[in-house]
Amino acid sequence: MTQSFPITRRAIVAGAVGTALSAPLINRGSFAFAAAPGRTYSRRAVDLVASSLVIDMLAPLKITLADDYVAHRLTDAEAAAFRTSGITGFHNSYGLGGPDARTKSLEYMAGWQGFAGRNSHVFTLVDTAEDLDRAKRDGKSAVIMGLQNAEHFERIEDVALFRRLGLRCAQLTYNSQNRIGSGCTDRVDGGVSDYGAAIIAEMEKRHMLIDLSHCGDRTTLDAIALAKGPIAITHSNARALIAHPRVKTDEAIKALAAKGGVMGITGVRMFVRLTDPTNVGHMADHIDHVAKLTAIEHVGIGSDADLNGYDDMVPAEYEALKSAYKGSYAFRDRIDIDGFDHPAKVFDLTEELIRRRYSDRNIAAVLGGNFRRLLGQAWGTQS
Repeated sequence: MTQSFPITRRAIVAGAVGTALSAPLINRGSFAFAAAPGRTYSRRAVDLVASSLVIDMLAPLKITLADDYVAHRLTDAEAAAFRTSGITGFHNSYGLGGPDARTKSLEYMAGWQGFAGRNSHVFTLVDTAEDLDRAKRDGKSAVIMGLQNAEHFERIEDVALFRRLGLRCAQLTYNSQNRIGSGCTDRVDGGVSDYGAAIIAEMEKRHMLIDLSHCGDRTTLDAIALAKGPIAITHSNARALIAHPRVKTDEAIKALAAKGGVMGITGVRMFVRLTDPTNVGHMADHIDHVAKLTAIEHVGIGSDADLNGYDDMVPAEYEALKSAYKGSYAFRDRIDIDGFDHPAKVFDLTEELIRRRYSDRNIAAVLGGNFRRLLGQAWGTQS
């Protein structure tokens, strides 16, 4: 939302140890990845990605409308794309709702965790934040199970049930009203309901990360105020840079940061810039904005796409997906942005942050360090 390095990944990682700190200002050499034809990356960018725990806090393993995809076994090329992407943590999360949300969510949890197990040579499931560190050491892709809605919480007790089944993060609402609060495309935002306040309290009690990415403005602010500890906006952008209902106000961003939360910046085209060209540099503008508005500790990545992006979907599924949203989403001809639309996209973003003179420490924080801290705080050590 590919396959190999012309030089081996082992050689790159081995070389990273000696140079990541010794050449912080000079990019010595460049490397071309087969996963990103026509692109080359500096040694500094390669070293930074190799040495950082990279967490994409909205990264479905596959954007697909096919129910049977969860039975799929990865091809060698698909496995290589995950291994060479530079990303360790994938927040695998779909938006599910409607009268049968609970049943669909149970099927989703079983199906995608089965997919991870079926492809255990590539994936490992995440229980605690320490599992992300272990996956980095082992060269695995760590799967954080999430849902972009909370309609499956039909009873307060369902929070504990879904956590036992592996759910580690849930949005309070998707785009539309539910029992908890309002979505970002609702005409009227009534804020968090009494039931929603109880769900927030139970999610914190059960150490499940609260996500506000698709919530309406008032619901977002209500939820931040009600939460006792840090929560997340896993994938959104700044309304100060683009007028779109799916992005967040400065008021919300500052309130989130004041609670210790982290906001992931997305590469979805209509959430980045109103007109084309729209590229990875414009995405980095949103990282800049959040960092300057709050602090570098409160911004990360939530690409809102799988490794190949939306524009590589099966055409019929692509059109069906777009038709499921209100006109206020303002889709353009493409959904992915230039330079962030291929499996090695995290290297392009890293190069952009280098061009903007971010330090190695701050780049590592944006790539995943900030979300690693938040997940450790939200999840604790409960298994």
